[in-house]
Amino acid sequence: MKTSQSFGVHFTIKKEKAKDGVTNVYVSVTINKERIHFALKHYVKVDNWDKGRGGLKIKVPEAKETNAYLEQVKFTITTYYQQLQIAGKEVTPQLLKAMFLGEETEQTYSLSKLMDYHYETASAALTWSTLKHYAVTRRYLEKFLKEKRNTSDIRINDIDYKFIIDFETYLRNHKPKDHQRPMNNNGVMKHLIRLRKMTTLALKLTWISRDPFKNYKFRYKKVETAFLNQKELDSIKVKDFAIDRLNIVRDLFVFSCYTGLSYVDLMNLKENNITAGEDGANWIKLFRQKSNEPTNIPILPVAQQILERYRHGDRAEITGTLFPNLSNQKVNSYLKEIGFMNGIKKVLTFGVARHTFATTVTLSNNVPIETVSKMMGHTKIATTQIYARVLLKKIGDDMSMLREKLEPEFNQRPVRKRSSDIVKKVK
Repeated sequence: MKTSQSFGVHFTIKKEKAKDGVTNVYVSVTINKERIHFALKHYVKVDNWDKGRGGLKIKVPEAKETNAYLEQVKFTITTYYQQLQIAGKEVTPQLLKAMFLGEETEQTYSLSKLMDYHYETASAALTWSTLKHYAVTRRYLEKFLKEKRNTSDIRINDIDYKFIIDFETYLRNHKPKDHQRPMNNNGVMKHLIRLRKMTTLALKLTWISRDPFKNYKFRYKKVETAFLNQKELDSIKVKDFAIDRLNIVRDLFVFSCYTGLSYVDLMNLKENNITAGEDGANWIKLFRQKSNEPTNIPILPVAQQILERYRHGDRAEITGTLFPNLSNQKVNSYLKEIGFMNGIKKVLTFGVARHTFATTVTLSNNVPIETVSKMMGHTKIATTQIYARVLLKKIGDDMSMLREKLEPEFNQRPVRKRSSDIVKKVK
């Protein structure tokens, strides 16, 4: 970091700005020939000013008080300068002025202030579940600062490459005291992505002048999200449980497998979301809560049967939705029971149901990926490709079709004589 070679604080007045012979005292701060002037809220008579001393003339009655005040101003500015020098920060006269006057600068904007601002501005655009994730990241940052930096906050400008690496290391080594499992690699990356969004916001607001993530590389591990094959899906579909709550959750899960709806969109589904499509069948039409993207899904027979079973139920009418509302935590707990009782080793979630719709129900039955993308409310085909699994059965079916196509052509081709037969004929 570049350090200053010269530094000075001096006081002066501007006679041309005097009114009735009285004017402000001005501070002049100089660093490496770069200078800035700013007025103090302290007034003196022009005739009492000693230009050579940079203060009031000694014989003036108020000289002792005024000159002591100016010395205190000089001491304060000099202290700010020394603190920034020790911290290895580049110091400018503009920065010292801002710090003395209590103005916000890139040195004084804090991480907590930035995250407060993000919450205020993003609350209207982001869903509650997304904001909740940012709150979790904030708690981890606060724990990191307290345990590793012995502080509760940090200036945004002090977030650098080392801070990012130290925070990443902290997250990887963090051992929760409750029942939660240690954070995996992709979980760590998600927290760092949210921190990067904070620093990117600070850049746009010109609260900082450099990107601390410029040289940082995010490292993701490819994770294959589970989905059910047709046999597993059928086993859950026909399974009848002795406990009503398991039957309800089974129906919600199967409905998601045949519509691709996420848990939150399924819970918010209402009567006005069911409309007649151009083909005369019922369609689900809504805007996804996560992305606010439109979703249009023809309702398949299995899903229609489940819908009719619940759409006029007493529990659903209380909330005004088509299905009874259950907490996500309870649903996930019941899905574990359902999976165990069906002998399925995969951890059942609504994410699995959504993947099952994309893979087993649609793509493996030759529904084009563009159509699947529209039904799932994706803005890009690349997003849908994450769901697109090429099943072994699908590969076998496709190659069988190719084999049948090539077989007639192969049979029509003349059989080439072996070279040994040709040699015998010549002899």
